[in-house]
Amino acid sequence: MKTIPDLILPALRATLVLGLITCGIYPLMVTGMAQLFFPDKAHGSLISDRDGTVRGSALLGQDFTSPTRFHPRPSAAGTGYDAANSGGSNLGPTSQALRDRLRERVVTYRARNRLPADTEVPADAVTASGSGLDPHISIRNASLQAQRVADARQIPIARVRRLIETHTESPALRVLGEPGVNVLKLNLALDALP
Repeated sequence: MKTIPDLILPALRATLVLGLITCGIYPLMVTGMAQLFFPDKAHGSLISDRDGTVRGSALLGQDFTSPTRFHPRPSAAGTGYDAANSGGSNLGPTSQALRDRLRERVVTYRARNRLPADTEVPADAVTASGSGLDPHISIRNASLQAQRVADARQIPIARVRRLIETHTESPALRVLGEPGVNVLKLNLALDALP
């Protein structure tokens, strides 16, 4: 018959070995591979401006409100684009609060972009993403904001439309989702114009 120390010692050894593997070797190996094969992503996909100052991440949305900039989709994360409070609103399609909020956002979007009252507003212009941190807007959303941005910056609309085209990103793996425009990248490209 085995004694308690005979049972405990192998269990402690197994715990130490597994702890060393799962808490030490494996994380170091995965981190090293990420640094080697995906260095940009391993460092948070940070985006810098012309001066080298980090302005944000390509993976997280930011709130832009100036008429000279493209505006992101609404955020349900905390007070807006707060990564510590990432998540949706949990309001469903039958929610009166959601319908009222969407109606208000449509009116605000049309007014902000000086659009006729019958202009169809893209869904991403008035709804938050599941995480509330989506950095992309649809091409239609960017196109509807283009005239406002061009007027505010006093540049030709054709130049703004070209920037939208050059900053349009393909869907993930070319099949998941739809093409979109990263708002931070587009706004930094606008800032870089001579």
